[in-house]
Amino acid sequence: MNIHPAIVNAYKVLEGKSLCKEEALQIAREVQGEDIPDLLSLANKVRNRFAPSFHTCSILNAKSGKCSENCRFCAQSAHYDCPGTETYPVLPPQEVLAAAKSIHEKGIRFFGYVTSGRGWQKPDEEFRKILDTLDLLHRELPDLRLCVSLGILSEECVALLAEHHVHRYNMNIQTNPARYGGLIATTHTMEEKLTTIRLMKKYGITNCTGGIFGLGESWEDRVEMAFFLRELDVEGSPLNILLPIPGTPLENRPIMAPADAAKCFAIFRLVNPAKMLKFCAGRETKMKDFQALLMLSGLNALMTGGYLTTRGREISEDEKFAFLLRDFA
Repeated sequence: MNIHPAIVNAYKVLEGKSLCKEEALQIAREVQGEDIPDLLSLANKVRNRFAPSFHTCSILNAKSGKCSENCRFCAQSAHYDCPGTETYPVLPPQEVLAAAKSIHEKGIRFFGYVTSGRGWQKPDEEFRKILDTLDLLHRELPDLRLCVSLGILSEECVALLAEHHVHRYNMNIQTNPARYGGLIATTHTMEEKLTTIRLMKKYGITNCTGGIFGLGESWEDRVEMAFFLRELDVEGSPLNILLPIPGTPLENRPIMAPADAAKCFAIFRLVNPAKMLKFCAGRETKMKDFQALLMLSGLNALMTGGYLTTRGREISEDEKFAFLLRDFA
């Protein structure tokens, strides 16, 4: 059997060596068709060697809608009219606790608390309510790892999160940073997001930083994002397939081909061998029968139980799914 030379060269990752950007670009441009299974096999070997543990998490949309930002993919932006999108303020602490207990009882130990909006520069009454909620969760469920996503934050707010039991912060770069304004949003900058990520590092909070595929980006953009994440040295990366939502500027984007999604995930694994790479949006609703194949393309984590404004799969079903995947580790 002939294996594509770009894949043969990438086997050096199994020896602890790094791919350079040009080598990753060669894979992105040239590996296709019958060569893709060879690439996925290598990515899965790299995952098994350097990141064998399997991670699951679940999130709660703790504040929905009326976001001031114009992210082109998002149903919660106040700039777009997206039918059926719920709008509500920050949830009461007891309601959040009930949701956390529900996923805790099902064996999930990473709980994501997510709010819509640009973020906070000052700890106002709403932010203090969030801190009180985090304290309640830590007190009632001390073994639950608290992961939050609150947008762009000041150093004062980051320091308070560190004091109130936050384990991990989600701040996605979404795409090639150089194209953020054109592909994602113009109401905030990539540098503002990066400042928040660096502040998390300063205060000992780990980072979950990834992006979305299928926005209209090129293969070069995807490779640039993979290497930028390597340079940031974040602990994990949620990787999403675009869900084109009616009412957003991206509502007519075609769904990414499963083969392209698999190649994306494999490249991200080869560039970031030891990191947590998590399949999030698009797994059940868009990739459907291909999701098992995609999870074997180098991924070692999944989000279960639903997303912010779109449905997911029942945790019990994903438990069976994850168990089966472990047979290939």
